[in-house]
Amino acid sequence: MVKKTVSIFQKLKNSGEKIAMLTAYDYSTAQILEMTDIDGILVGDSLAQVVLGYENTYSVSMEEMLVFVKAVSRGAKNSFIVGDMPFMSYNTSLEQGLENAGKMIQAGASAVKLEGCNEYILKLVRRCVESGIPVLGHLGFTPQLLNTIGGYKIQGKSADATEKILESAKKLEEAGIFAIVLELMPAQSADYITKNLQIPTIGIGAGAGCSGQIVVIDDILGKFTDFTPKFVKQYANLHGIIYNAAGRYLSEVKEGIFPSEEQSFELDTEEREKLNVVKQN
Repeated sequence: MVKKTVSIFQKLKNSGEKIAMLTAYDYSTAQILEMTDIDGILVGDSLAQVVLGYENTYSVSMEEMLVFVKAVSRGAKNSFIVGDMPFMSYNTSLEQGLENAGKMIQAGASAVKLEGCNEYILKLVRRCVESGIPVLGHLGFTPQLLNTIGGYKIQGKSADATEKILESAKKLEEAGIFAIVLELMPAQSADYITKNLQIPTIGIGAGAGCSGQIVVIDDILGKFTDFTPKFVKQYANLHGIIYNAAGRYLSEVKEGIFPSEEQSFELDTEEREKLNVVKQN
């Protein structure tokens, strides 16, 4: 398999083919996703909740994110992997942001994701791109601004609000991002923004008009059940499968069914006889 690069996103957008991305966090899952030929894997800061059990994304550190980026990159060596820059890992200074973005690339990411759009973010995007670090933008609902936004609220709910998001998206496009995530937006708003940008849009809860889609794999597999977003379609119920498998294991251990001879190793006859002699003495 040929290593996927950032150029695949614009090629797919230009050809009219939809982009399919998934958010994943571990080595074995990454291996499976690479086998499917997925267009990209995001190691999202949502691992704070899905993997580490934090209340929100604020708590995950840069060091923790790097552990998971390394794991996914080892499992999907030829995939395009985006490392999500966690809260306050790029907000203090351009030097800090560029240094941490570089750490993501050194850990195995092909690009980084930055939330929001202000003059500082635009400068950081330019610095990253100039340094050879592709950047995925993120507008609409931005989880790292949860406290400022005032909760999990749909963005772009009016024509004026949609135009403002488009204006920000165009600034990010000009700064050099290769694509942009649009989260929690009315389908019509996201479609309008998509049609007025040259770069691809990747929707999450933003309708079918985007250039592509991204969701968390634990959500579509029905594994993470603390909450299920409205925009998620479950393609499996791993929560039930794991629960049932663990229950069967528990019962078989208690009843002495597991492990059986099939799951056990045996001494050869001569060595067994030696042990029998020792026991008799």
